[in-house]
Amino acid sequence: MSHTVTLLIEPLPADVDDIDPDSTFHAVAPSAPALRVAELSTQRGDGIFETIAVVDGHAQEVGPHLERLRASARITDLPEPNLEQWRRAIHRAVGELPAQGEYSVKIVLSRGIEGGPTPTAWLMGFPSADHRAAREHGIRAVTLDRGYDHGAAERAPWLLLGAKTLSYAVNMAALREAKRRGADDAIFVSSDGYVLEGPTSSVVMRIGDEVATPAATGQILPGTTQRSLFSHLVDAGSTATERDIRAEELARADAVWLVSSVRLAVPVVELDGRPVPFDAAETAAFNAYLLSPRD
Repeated sequence: MSHTVTLLIEPLPADVDDIDPDSTFHAVAPSAPALRVAELSTQRGDGIFETIAVVDGHAQEVGPHLERLRASARITDLPEPNLEQWRRAIHRAVGELPAQGEYSVKIVLSRGIEGGPTPTAWLMGFPSADHRAAREHGIRAVTLDRGYDHGAAERAPWLLLGAKTLSYAVNMAALREAKRRGADDAIFVSSDGYVLEGPTSSVVMRIGDEVATPAATGQILPGTTQRSLFSHLVDAGSTATERDIRAEELARADAVWLVSSVRLAVPVVELDGRPVPFDAAETAAFNAYLLSPRD
């Protein structure tokens, strides 16, 4: 069985429910050419995506990821995706991946060929990188100014700050800058001093008994994994809140994590060159939950 699965998808309108979605998937070899040179929207980053973790044959948080895909489509003026079609495509891909280990399924919807009638869509399932060392020992992070203030999303919705788009050049540049500064990852802050998110993650901190994350008010991408973790913590009787967080508050936190679908909860052990307390037991508990089957 191949460890990589690629499906091209003919997107169905959101309201279609009487057509077998399975007939709209076309498997292609991972090494085969699949996208056309005329796919200018993909080259420009004019599309949206989600990356779903697969743990021991179980796709994690499929529903929340698809709902976020739909929200991203709305923000970017893409046609609303048919979520049942995507759900079946994900199920098929997971069924072709090994039943043990950690994998990822990336789903992509772009505007398609310029002037064309329909978007372009595809899915790829592949082995995840090994993140165990980062989960167990932590990473170093630096804060980077994102270049606009805390109210930018409301004033300038065309920045698409709440959508998960293919435009990741800035995110990758931030990671390169972090490495130039001797760190492993970055945390964006607004120009007026509010904590936002990581280039590929949500920021979570603990001060005392409160676990907190920046509020997803359109300024940042809502975190599916972070929200699942917070729901779990609240069910267990902990205080978990989404609120505004100042950069100076993050600097004095009792613990900090970067949380994402595939890497899960990675503790930050150094922030801007200063040590951050590392709670190994709490981190292990977070990741034990995040590695369990979650719908």
